[in-house]
Parts: sequence; structure tokens; C-alpha cells
Amino acid sequence: MKAGVTLETRRLLLRHWRADDLDIFHRINSDKMMMRYFPFRRDILQAADLLRRLEEIIAETGFGWCAAVDKQSDEVIGFTGLARVRFEASFTPAVEIGWRLVPEHWGKGYATEAANSLLHHGFTCLGLTEIVAFAVPANAASTAVMRRIGMRARPDLDFDMPGIADEYAHLRRHVLFSLSQREWLAQNNANK
Repeated sequence: MKAGVTLETRRLLLRHWRADDLDIFHRINSDKMMMRYFPFRRDILQAADLLRRLEEIIAETGFGWCAAVDKQSDEVIGFTGLARVRFEASFTPAVEIGWRLVPEHWGKGYATEAANSLLHHGFTCLGLTEIVAFAVPANAASTAVMRRIGMRARPDLDFDMPGIADEYAHLRRHVLFSLSQREWLAQNNANK
């Protein structure tokens, strides 16, 4: 999402982070339930540093991770976005789509709603030719969203996430899903 751009869906605003979002951003990056598929938790100082870096990444690349805000309550319910993959793998360079919502908003279709808007933005406004997503195989909720938004599993590109310590070896393997601009256009034309 380009600097200054806010995307709007039926129920959500996808906007850039603000300084007053730090508490919820820290929760999203430290909550045991939300981070169960990640080998790290961020303390408040690490979260503040990451929040600053996200704005730098958006300024540098033109898009990145943003706040997902419930339009009715004006509450930040998680994050979502498009970001350049920052490690080397057989499928890089690549742009990934992702999401992480607070548990009280799971199962309500928010991730799918946000992701569909981001796919549209990525393919039509940013001119991306392919978008990927990945997760540990046990993260069935995320892979279900990937399928719902039309992505297809790419077992030939499944990979081990670099930098995962041996104590978290069970989080090393990741499944990869992808969607090309051509596939997305065909799906959208078929749904008209």
C-alpha cells in the first residue's frame, strides 16, 4: 500500500500505522495465541522499533504491512498488507500477502475481505504479476484464507524458513501458495 493510501472494504479500513497504535501493535506481536506459529515474541521496545521500520519500508518500496481497522468501532483489529519477501528462497524475489488478526475477530471473514482488497490493489494499482503467501502447515486458518482468495498451493516451492533455531524446528517448514495476475483476472472475470 503506497504511502498515504488507505484502502476501504465493506467493513474495514486498511491504513498506515500511527504512533497511538503502539499498544495494539505490541499485542499483535507478543500475544501467545496470535504468535503460536512464530518463533519469537516482541517486547514493547521491539514493537516500537518495528512500527518505525514499517513506515520506512513503505516509503522505500511503496507498500507494506498496515493496520486493519474495523470501520464501525474504529478499532485496530490486526494487520494485513503486501510486502517484499526479505529472505532468499527458490521463489524470490517475490511479494507476499499476509494478515494477523486479534483472536476476538477470528472467524468473521475479515482476513479474506482485506486480502481480496489487497490482491485488487496489488494487481491493478501496483502492477504486480504474482503474489505469494506462506505459513507453517499447521496454520490451517491462514491456508484456508489463501484458498478462499483463489491462491493455489505450490508444493514444489514449499521451503524451510531461514534463521529458525533448532528449538523451533517444528516451525521451520512452510507451505507456499501463489496467485498470478493472469489467474486473478480470470477468476474475477468468471465471477462477473
